[in-house]
Amino acid sequence: MVRGLMVGIGVFAATLWIIPLPLPNPFWVLAFAFVGCGMLGTMGIIAGIWSEKFDQLAAFQNFLVMPLTFLAGVFYSMHTLPPFWQAVSKLNPFFYAIDGFRYAFFGHSDVSPWLSLAIASGAFAALSWLTLLLLRGGYKLRH
Repeated sequence: MVRGLMVGIGVFAATLWIIPLPLPNPFWVLAFAFVGCGMLGTMGIIAGIWSEKFDQLAAFQNFLVMPLTFLAGVFYSMHTLPPFWQAVSKLNPFFYAIDGFRYAFFGHSDVSPWLSLAIASGAFAALSWLTLLLLRGGYKLRH
């Protein structure tokens, strides 16, 4: 999480040097940065525990994390989708994290930022619980 936050701060600082970007909602930026880094960090620990080879770790990234990210509305608004895909998007916790960032940086979102924070935080809590359960149980860990 710390590395992800530091990289994000560095990229943001480099961007500000090139293009000044106003930050209308700094609280939301920090909140969604923390929750987003937490979700991805716990998913990384789960992938590391589950994987037996490096290829499996890459498969976790390529077939789970990347599709969830791209199908979360990074490049489009959820309202441009047909009703079925809007409903599917609402099941994706990455959608809420990305939509919260959109609100934090641009002041526009598809759903309430409070709802986004609640759902993304809930996903982070569930992933953290699963991670702790796997670590405590010793799943695939050598003693």
